[in-house]
Amino acid sequence: MLTVAGPIVWTACWLTTVVCAVLAARSPRAVRVGRIAVGVLMLVGGALFNAVTLAQDNDYADFADPSPFPWITRTWRAVVPPQHVVLIGLLVVFEAVVGLLLLSGGRRARLGYVCAIGFHLLLWLFGWFELGYCLLMLPALVLLLRAERREAAAGEPAPVAR
Repeated sequence: MLTVAGPIVWTACWLTTVVCAVLAARSPRAVRVGRIAVGVLMLVGGALFNAVTLAQDNDYADFADPSPFPWITRTWRAVVPPQHVVLIGLLVVFEAVVGLLLLSGGRRARLGYVCAIGFHLLLWLFGWFELGYCLLMLPALVLLLRAERREAAAGEPAPVAR
């Protein structure tokens, strides 16, 4: 089921994120829907997918093979496969926490966006597909974070002048 549903959910969340990011400057609803889409993407497309892949005993040895940087591939192969249960387990926890932060809204969602942006700033190193994905996803994440900050600033009382 994950092999069919996974790409559909991932694509739907990614497309929803990009569209909502474009509309976020004018629509509070787009800000909320975009936040939910990114949260679900991190939880399902990230944490759940990696947890299932880990449970199937994939050691992730070939994940970094498409990287344009040989040192990334060499380092990945030397570090991750021997400790894949611990390291990919930590990745699953990180992605789940980011997804939950985003879905919780408010200040926690803004922290979740910062974490998701940091994650995507590193993900592009692993291949051409990841680079293309990150080039589309990073601006969307920044736009959604910006819209969240703008909404938070509008909802908070102005500082009192002394």
